[in-house]
Amino acid sequence: MKFTKQNIDDTPLKDNVFAIDKLAREASEKYGDENIVNATIGSLYTEDGVIAAFDTVYNTYNKISKEDKAQYSQAITGNPGYKEMVYKWIKGNIDLKLPYQVIATPGGSGAIALTMMSFLDIHMKVLLPDLAWSSYNTMAKNNNLVIANYKMFAGNHFNIDSFVLESTTIMEQQGKLMVIINDPCHNPSGYTMTIDEWQKVIDHINALSKKGPCILVNDIAYIDYSINIEHSRDYMKVFNTISDNVVLILAFSCSKTFTSYGMRLGAAIVLAQQETLTTQIKNIFENSARSIWSNVNNGWMDNFTEVMKNNQSAFIVEKQYYIDLLKQRSELFLSEAKKVDLPVFPYKEGFFITVKIDNNEVCTKYHQALIKNNIFTVKLNQGIRVAICSVPIIKIKGLAIKMKKIYDDLEK
Repeated sequence: MKFTKQNIDDTPLKDNVFAIDKLAREASEKYGDENIVNATIGSLYTEDGVIAAFDTVYNTYNKISKEDKAQYSQAITGNPGYKEMVYKWIKGNIDLKLPYQVIATPGGSGAIALTMMSFLDIHMKVLLPDLAWSSYNTMAKNNNLVIANYKMFAGNHFNIDSFVLESTTIMEQQGKLMVIINDPCHNPSGYTMTIDEWQKVIDHINALSKKGPCILVNDIAYIDYSINIEHSRDYMKVFNTISDNVVLILAFSCSKTFTSYGMRLGAAIVLAQQETLTTQIKNIFENSARSIWSNVNNGWMDNFTEVMKNNQSAFIVEKQYYIDLLKQRSELFLSEAKKVDLPVFPYKEGFFITVKIDNNEVCTKYHQALIKNNIFTVKLNQGIRVAICSVPIIKIKGLAIKMKKIYDDLEK
C-alpha cells in the first residue's frame, strides 16, 4: 500500500526553463556574461542585462505602509478595489455585456490551476494546443486529466480545422469540453489570433455547447505587451456572442503586466451569459482558494489599485518603452533568420520566438549543440524557444545566424 494516493504523479519535476537558466548562469560566471546568450527565462530584461522593474510600479509600492503589506487581504477572492480595477484594466474600452466575477489568484498560474481542478472529472480530456506552455500539462496531470492536443498552426495561420476536429471528438466522447487558448502574444510562438479566427472559435464552441457545457480558458498573460496595444482587446467583442452553455475564464497575470514575477498576483475573470453561473463558479473558486493558498498578496493588490487609479498614464508610457524594445529585438532576430533560412513559427508579437524543428531527436541534439556554444534556450517538443524578452539587442544581433550555422553543422 502506497503512502500517497494511488494515481498521484510522484515523478521528479523536470522544469527545463529553470534548469537551463541555471546552466546559463554558471556559464556566465565561467566565461563572462558577454560571451553567453541566456534566452531562457520569460522575464523582461533591460538592455543592460538586468531584470526590468518598472519605476511607476515599485516607487508606488514603496509608499505603501509596512502594516498594509503585512496584513491579510480583505477577502479570499481579493480586495474589492483590486477586483474592480483588474476588470476595468482587462476589458479596456471593450463593452463586455456579460455578467462577471473576479477572483484574485497567485499569478496567472493560479487562475489556470483553479480551472483545471474545478470543471472536469478525473480521466476526462482537456484540449490544449500542441505548442504550449509546459505547465498546462503538469496541471492537467496533477488533476488526473487526460491531455488532448489540436495542431495550432496550418501554415502561418491558426489551425481552425484541427481545433474543430479535436474539440468535436472530445464533446462526442465525454459530453463536455474544456480548452485553453493562450492569446494574444502566444507562449512560445509569439502568434496572435485575428478577430476572424476568434469568431470562428466562438461560433464553433457555441455549436458544440448544444451538446454539452463548454469552458474556454483565455490565458492573457502577455496581453499588455501587444505591439498594437490600443487594439489588443478588440477580439473580446466576440465574447458577447457566447451561448448560455459556455463559460469563459480569463487568466490574468499581474506578474507580466507589472514586471512582478515573484510577487505572485493575478486573477481569474469568469464570464457567462447567466449571472447564476458566474456566481456558482466564483463560490467554487473561492472554496478551492481557501483550501490551497488562503489569500493573495495584500500589498501588491493595493499597489495595483493605486497605480491604476493615480499613476496609470505614467505606467503606460514606461511599459510602452519595453513594447517598442521587444519589437526591435524581434524584428532584428526575424530579419536575420529570414536571410539564413532559419525556420520559425509565425510570430507577431510578445516575449518569445520559436525555431521550428519537426524531428524531436534532431531538436534534442540541436539544443545540446547550442548549449555547447553558450547559447541557452528552452527545448520544446517541436522546436527551440528563444526568449527575446531577456536578450539585449547587442546579443540578438547575429544570434539567428549563429543558430543556423550550428544547425547546419549537425547535418554534416
